[in-house]
Amino acid sequence: MNHFDPAELRESYGRSPLRRSDLVPHPMEQFHTWFTQVHGSGVVEPNAMILSTVEPSGAPRGRTVLMKGYDSSGLRFFTNYRSRKGRALEADPRVSVVFPWHHMSRQVMIMGRVERLSDEENDRYFRSRPRGSQIGAWASEQQSAPVEGRAELDARYERMRHAWPDDVEVPRPAYWGGYRVHPAEVEFWRGSPDRMHDRFRYLLVEGEPSDGKWVIERLSP
Repeated sequence: MNHFDPAELRESYGRSPLRRSDLVPHPMEQFHTWFTQVHGSGVVEPNAMILSTVEPSGAPRGRTVLMKGYDSSGLRFFTNYRSRKGRALEADPRVSVVFPWHHMSRQVMIMGRVERLSDEENDRYFRSRPRGSQIGAWASEQQSAPVEGRAELDARYERMRHAWPDDVEVPRPAYWGGYRVHPAEVEFWRGSPDRMHDRFRYLLVEGEPSDGKWVIERLSP
């Protein structure tokens, strides 16, 4: 293949350093600070995160999903429970999440475990979605399964759209819902000149993520 050499792509990081004194005691409070700053900078979809799961075969698999909420206990996202990632999560709840905020020379990595959200939380969020997305959840019942072509997908969507006229509320599919990622390890990365990056890791050493004991360590770049 004739293409430019990716090894020649180099970004010089020159932003202010990240110091231990800049960090707050709880990782999700620190996440909130950074997320607010990144959102305010105009980054497109700052809530996009790379979610990696463990396949039943033991192999890792990553994909981009959208975070739809967070608090002191962790992050929330929604999906089809029958999808490939849904099946992987049911078999092994261990996950890794990465927020690659390259625009601001920042990255957050979160490692932990997931648990399903309650029906009440799922219903509340589903009702808040645009109607087209609600119908799409029904049309993508067989998420991750092979299809013949785009026409098949469009036909499914049209069938679901006619099943619920505009004046009828679209119910949440039983196979669709959310997960909460409970963090056990959170790393904050900030790019620095000459690849001497600043890295700080929060480790949960006691209790639950929301009110447990966290220790903070600086890591070598």
